[in-house]
Amino acid sequence: MARHLITSALPYINGIKHLGNMVGSMLPADVYSRYLRQRGHDVLYICATDEHGTPAELAAKERGLPVDEFCAQAHDAQKAVYDGFALAFDYFGRSSSAENRDITQHFARKLNENGFIEERAIRQVYSPADGRFLPDRYVEGTCPHCGYDKARGDQCENCTRVLDPTDLINPRSAISGSTDLEVRETKHLFLLQSKLQHEVEEWVARHEQDWPQLASSIARKWLTEGLHDRAITRDLDWGVPVPADTWPELAAEGKVFYVWFDAPIEYIGATKEWADQDPANRDWKSWWYEADDTVRYTQFMAKDNVPFHTVMFPATELGVREPWKKVDYVKAFNWLTYYGGKFSTSQKRGVFTDQALDILPADYWRYFLIANAPESDDSSFTWEHFTATVNKDLADTLGNFVNRVLSFSRKRFGDEVPAGGEPGEAETRLGEEIARLLAEYETQMEALQFRKAASALRALWSAGNSYLEEKAPWLEIKTDKDAAALTLRTAMNLIHLYAVVSEPFIPSSAAAMRAAFALPDDTATWTTQEEAKSLTTIPVGTPFTVPPVLFAKLTDEDLETYKDRFGGRPA
Repeated sequence: MARHLITSALPYINGIKHLGNMVGSMLPADVYSRYLRQRGHDVLYICATDEHGTPAELAAKERGLPVDEFCAQAHDAQKAVYDGFALAFDYFGRSSSAENRDITQHFARKLNENGFIEERAIRQVYSPADGRFLPDRYVEGTCPHCGYDKARGDQCENCTRVLDPTDLINPRSAISGSTDLEVRETKHLFLLQSKLQHEVEEWVARHEQDWPQLASSIARKWLTEGLHDRAITRDLDWGVPVPADTWPELAAEGKVFYVWFDAPIEYIGATKEWADQDPANRDWKSWWYEADDTVRYTQFMAKDNVPFHTVMFPATELGVREPWKKVDYVKAFNWLTYYGGKFSTSQKRGVFTDQALDILPADYWRYFLIANAPESDDSSFTWEHFTATVNKDLADTLGNFVNRVLSFSRKRFGDEVPAGGEPGEAETRLGEEIARLLAEYETQMEALQFRKAASALRALWSAGNSYLEEKAPWLEIKTDKDAAALTLRTAMNLIHLYAVVSEPFIPSSAAAMRAAFALPDDTATWTTQEEAKSLTTIPVGTPFTVPPVLFAKLTDEDLETYKDRFGGRPA
């Protein structure tokens, strides 16, 4: 059985992420990781904060903090939110780690040895007042296209046009505000991706037929347009330093590697961080080096990250000429929009993950986001849709089933699972239907089709309600107490099954459902289809309790409160 290595795109360090970031990478990776663990696979789920680059320095400056202190605080703040969402990373690292520094420098040296790095002179904006060259984002000014007076040298956030620092009107330093800027010549390292084009094309061709169309089409588009040599260094104070033993002149000038170069390497770096915590029992290289035959590697990301993971990082790995593990399957997502408009971290548009947890527990969000994941196309978040989904699927279909079964049984039969009669035709039909739906759920989870998996899970919950309505134990109890007991015992077994198979989606609620039954040896990690047919996991006489309401219904007043706070449409 292959081991499963899972990574999700690294969240950038400058701020808490919005719901679109969550559903585009980390949450589906967590759902898949949890599912695989339940099925008995050896899984390693790795993620980290992406901490280098100009935005980190600018955010630290805005907060009045040294950049390393800012990143440490921001990492802890993000990790707290992800813990709140019950993301079960095996390790959540930091791209500023010593491990990532060492591996990034190793990659650069090997690429240089193999003729894939070249030192080139370029012209760049220099600020005498700051005594340094300014990366694109350190130059601000007025956009020549829309007149926005806070445009940055790489892109105007107002009209989204891509810019060059020299395009700006009245350019100024983002550090000091100085308008005394010059254009000077400086040297940087370039990764010669053009020399690796053919190898990347061959590698993509071997894998793209297995990827979702979104991932393969983006990769093919970049390859069709041709790979260009790209600068992999910048003039920044914060980053992985260029190694002095290979490029002494650039190291003396304080050059660091560009964030797009070192960030993907952090997947490997974070795995080493994980291993370094327990080196006697953890072997990081077995997951990454000479691991093609033993590891299945799946990456999760939104579509804007696809080029880096399907073309640029594979080019780096190929150029190193060492047997580093490359991705097997790229699960790419479209955008989750807010009432049809973009979520925006910088403009604080939409719902952010910390705000979401302030409103409702994580399971509400986990289920809604995965059930509406933007897989085949963009999907839109609206408060109306969110409220309707919570009420129909979580509160009515699942939560109400659990509550009325356990409450009614306790009222009529006490605090132990009742015996009742032998299963009959209705129970046989139910078992067959549950087994069929469970197989469908497993199929969609194996295929990483999350919306279809959520639909199958919802159908499992609905089957319990249909059975309950058909048998009507509240009527059976009047004429045949044993028949009512059988119905409730069968429904309790359904609750336990739901607790097991719903865990990847709603882990806290699943734990509450499982904890309702005092089973001393309940070690089940999954329910087989044969067990699903028989529905006899919970023995007669097992003590049980009625858990608190799993999901509260959201009211019209709640809806209006949310819309007043966040807006019923994008700004």
